[in-house]
Amino acid sequence: MMDVTPQSDYWRISHYGFTVDDAPFLYTVRGGEFEVKVKISGDYKVRFDQAGLMLRIDKENYIKTGIEYVDGKYNLSAVVTHHTSDWSVIELDKPVEFVWIKAVRRLDAVEIFYSFDDKHYTMMRNCWLEDNTPVMVGMMAACPDGNGFKATFEEFKIKHLPDQRRLEWLEKNKE
Repeated sequence: MMDVTPQSDYWRISHYGFTVDDAPFLYTVRGGEFEVKVKISGDYKVRFDQAGLMLRIDKENYIKTGIEYVDGKYNLSAVVTHHTSDWSVIELDKPVEFVWIKAVRRLDAVEIFYSFDDKHYTMMRNCWLEDNTPVMVGMMAACPDGNGFKATFEEFKIKHLPDQRRLEWLEKNKE
């Protein structure tokens, strides 16, 4: 359970003209290639309440993805920031009790998936993230417009994936 800080967020410059970098983020550092996933639910109340995963190199390079409450509707959301932030959403037809978010980092790409049952995943975004660089990876939540809310993260898991570059090198350099 995370008590989300009031008036907190991660956003850089674009569209709104300001930068904030102060929301809760519980993380570990990982290098190489990996898959991370978590089950997310929350007591979303006001516009832009959000909870999800974050992969972060620094304050100018990060991905945050999860569920976001906007104008009374639940949205699957991804923000990709490389100096400035962009935002993509998939509006859901109805409120959901929880959602699974999974991110797979391979070389210089991150694929983002969602699921409502942890069995069938749908890709919602593929984006660039610098490779050969350790990243902070973990759970984040933000409440830009409100007085905070409670977010719940369950079954957080990071799975190491074999590094494609090393596997190719080993194949080329067999004894």
